[in-house]
Amino acid sequence: MNQAIKRVWIALTMMFVVCLAGLSYIQFFSAEKLADNSLNKRQLYREFDLPRGAILVDGKPIAESVPTDDGQFTYQRKYNNPEEYAHLTGYYSLANGSTHLESDLNSWLTGSSSDLVFDRLTAMFTGKKAEGASVELTIDGDLQKKAYEMIPDGLQATIVVTDPKTGAILAMVSKPSFDPNELAVHSTVKAAENMKKLTNVKGLSVYGNPAIDTPIWPGSTFKILDVVTGLESGKFDRTTPIKNPSSLDVGAGPPITNFGEGICGQRAEATLDFIFTQSCNTPFAGMYLELGEKPFADVAERFGFGQQLEIPLNVRPSVFPEGRAKSQYARAVIGQDETKATPLQMNMVAMAIANDGVIMQPNLVKKVIAPDLRVIEEPKPKAFSTATTPEIAQEVSEMMAGPVASGTAMNARVPGVDLRVKTGTAETARKDADGNSLVNSWMTGFAPGDDPQVAITIAIENVPYNTGHNTAGSLMKKMTEAVFNK
Repeated sequence: MNQAIKRVWIALTMMFVVCLAGLSYIQFFSAEKLADNSLNKRQLYREFDLPRGAILVDGKPIAESVPTDDGQFTYQRKYNNPEEYAHLTGYYSLANGSTHLESDLNSWLTGSSSDLVFDRLTAMFTGKKAEGASVELTIDGDLQKKAYEMIPDGLQATIVVTDPKTGAILAMVSKPSFDPNELAVHSTVKAAENMKKLTNVKGLSVYGNPAIDTPIWPGSTFKILDVVTGLESGKFDRTTPIKNPSSLDVGAGPPITNFGEGICGQRAEATLDFIFTQSCNTPFAGMYLELGEKPFADVAERFGFGQQLEIPLNVRPSVFPEGRAKSQYARAVIGQDETKATPLQMNMVAMAIANDGVIMQPNLVKKVIAPDLRVIEEPKPKAFSTATTPEIAQEVSEMMAGPVASGTAMNARVPGVDLRVKTGTAETARKDADGNSLVNSWMTGFAPGDDPQVAITIAIENVPYNTGHNTAGSLMKKMTEAVFNK
């Protein structure tokens, strides 16, 4: 054989092998990944003619595919009580792809999951269209509705309610919200117009769930972890006298001070119970100066900071900083500097204290139901981490009764309910149009204290102090009343 022809033949053979390998990889190894890619418009167009599975709450659909006669597709995705659930369901859109549960549950909802291979084979032989599975959520529809309605319009706020014994998420709502039906329309032009309108809503991102996607300064709610760190060190207990100066020089930047409108200034030295109940700053900064960074970082990691988590929505890790200067860490341990947490993260902190130091894996999926109504998956509760010992969790639990009884959370008190919480106010360095400094206002806790049934977290972003403090307390009170029918 001519040498030149031989080289061409070898080159063509190699190119054929490479193409065959690439095609085989795409067909057999990347097919599911490509099919589930929210940017895969060809897949979306094909799936719009299929009966997509429903997303259910209390057995009723909050997202479903209904028949349509618009001439383009056989089905139209419909969202019920859309604003209540938008940050959970996300949207399923020709123009904008899919987000949130519509994206993360896609293989079940379309029927492409390996769990539904028998259903696909049956449909192929019978000539019927393969149907997707339905997914029932752990959400309590009544609590979800009440949580959404109690958040005042115009606020940027989130409420998370969980069962600390199982990790089941019972409510997760945020405002501002939106109507996914506006993005699920078959007209891509109309969907694009609606998307443009939604991007101009202040404080709203249709791409993210504020409860899990946007870590913010947690303020003094982080002091729950400080107390755990102090008690674990053996150098502090609830009766140890601790210096409580009105201000503390930490070496750089302005000194750390106690809140001027509180009663921390009444005592130059106080017990851990007092400084926790009244949310004093300087003693916890002083605790850091004595113990150093490592024990605080270890506790933060055990409580979930920096950890990957799927519920099955992907949760952005909360942050406790590394490699900071001493003055910066002194602020980090009071929930400022680079310490950032999602509302779900601070709910997990409350869950740990409520559940003898063990954080159960937060979860949104109750069960997955095949088209023939058989249950194909039913996640069981499992532990996420052991955050601290039962003994220390019990001590912190007792301390969390203080803010409600005589401290910073008295406005959340519910007669007849043993509510235990920690408040938080984080400075944001922002001001409103009237020149008022804006803060993040928090409250996280659980009830009842002797047998916790729920963990509740309230987070309000970028509000004047009085608005945030009063509203956080009001929302915690109303949510507790809703849970216990008070």
